[in-house]
Amino acid sequence: MPTRRSLAGAALSAALTHPALAQAAWPAGRPIEVIVPYPPSGGIDLMARLLTRHLPAVLPGVNFVVTNRVGAGGQIGNEAIFAARPDGYTLGAVATLGFISKALERPMRWRTEDYTYLANVVDDPGGLWVRTDSPLRSAADLREAASKRAESVSVGTAAGTSSDDHLLLLAFEAAAGVKALHVPYNGTAIAIRDLLGGQLDVASYNLSEGITLLREGRTRCLGQAATERWSAMAEVPTFREQGLDVLGGSARGFVGPPGLSPEITARLIEAFRTVLSDPAFLGEAERLNLPLRPLLGDAYKAAVMAEAESARRLYERSPWSTQP
Repeated sequence: MPTRRSLAGAALSAALTHPALAQAAWPAGRPIEVIVPYPPSGGIDLMARLLTRHLPAVLPGVNFVVTNRVGAGGQIGNEAIFAARPDGYTLGAVATLGFISKALERPMRWRTEDYTYLANVVDDPGGLWVRTDSPLRSAADLREAASKRAESVSVGTAAGTSSDDHLLLLAFEAAAGVKALHVPYNGTAIAIRDLLGGQLDVASYNLSEGITLLREGRTRCLGQAATERWSAMAEVPTFREQGLDVLGGSARGFVGPPGLSPEITARLIEAFRTVLSDPAFLGEAERLNLPLRPLLGDAYKAAVMAEAESARRLYERSPWSTQP
């Protein structure tokens, strides 16, 4: 006669032999944590909180908890996502260039190709911003001011060294033939605070993060680092229109740790697919001025790996880890 202990042991053995059985209850039981490697109020945090409001409608019974794990320009949060148990209860909302670029500088506790890629949501061009009382009114003005003396103009990068904000600054410096004083920050809100407070001449951050203050008349954008003007800021010219070949931005999406089961991965990708085409979500994204670029699963991973190759070539030409 089987004992209670032997039956429990058999159930445990079956769960270990067939992981899908152990995960059959997903996503019931406990909340899903979404790690954001950057502070609250930035573009990635906004995207994460928007999606986690809409996903429960297509994943019944799911509760999401957004956790900001800040530090080292996103490194701490990226490591936490990569090291999480692949049980479907920890995901990450990331800026893909953030974990691409840092892995070029030095060994990291993650491999870009090993994350489980779920969905890209946003592709947000960068911009260079000033206060409305600044004498700088165009990319040409910034070029002229910075050309007078090396590091005479301070430029804060919202996500710090090796971020898309920093690479945009490096691209501007290369195109304009100037050298600015780089001031790295660990969050958009802090950089904007110092820009408005007069501690910075210029700040580098993404268009969606700056459009509200632009419309309020508190800041001015010197140029969009995009191939064409974003319709929500059609009055602001691109850098290319101003004679400078400067492109840059932030692709933002959701990943899981390596080894996430195919079953859970497929359910999450299908949930993102449904939300990203839902009129209610699209309407809210438009109101929040999010430049959407939905990519799912393998297509998202392919885009990230292509960006990683481009970043590798850029780093070989001009290694930003040697920059102050």
